[in-house]
Amino acid sequence: MINTRLSVAIHIMSLVAMDPKQSSDQIAQSVTTNPVVIRRLSGDLKKAGLLTSQAGVPGFNLTRDPQDITLLDIYKAVNMEKELFSIHDKPNPKCPVGKRIQGTLDETFRSVQVAMENELNEQTLKDIMNHLFQ
Repeated sequence: MINTRLSVAIHIMSLVAMDPKQSSDQIAQSVTTNPVVIRRLSGDLKKAGLLTSQAGVPGFNLTRDPQDITLLDIYKAVNMEKELFSIHDKPNPKCPVGKRIQGTLDETFRSVQVAMENELNEQTLKDIMNHLFQ
């Protein structure tokens, strides 16, 4: 299963865009997770230059308008691994499939990764917010 970091990060960014005064505790209630998870992800979003905050002041601010933040920007901010898929280690080199599976899957997975990143680059935070409030 692919982890939920991206969906939670988009959730955080959508809430901040709506109301920048929400604390990590309030955001955690909306996400239904621990505030520590929100603080960790918001820290990643701040390092990526997508959010700002001030010590002692609850809430966050977007650094750009929602229409100028792509989902790829958010994905890159919170994705700990560079690739969507990884390939299992040490397949049996004596097996006809095992000896070639890594190279075969590398090619396929690279293609899928590029397609996913292209799609995320076409969608903005504003698109998500528009869809949320239709």
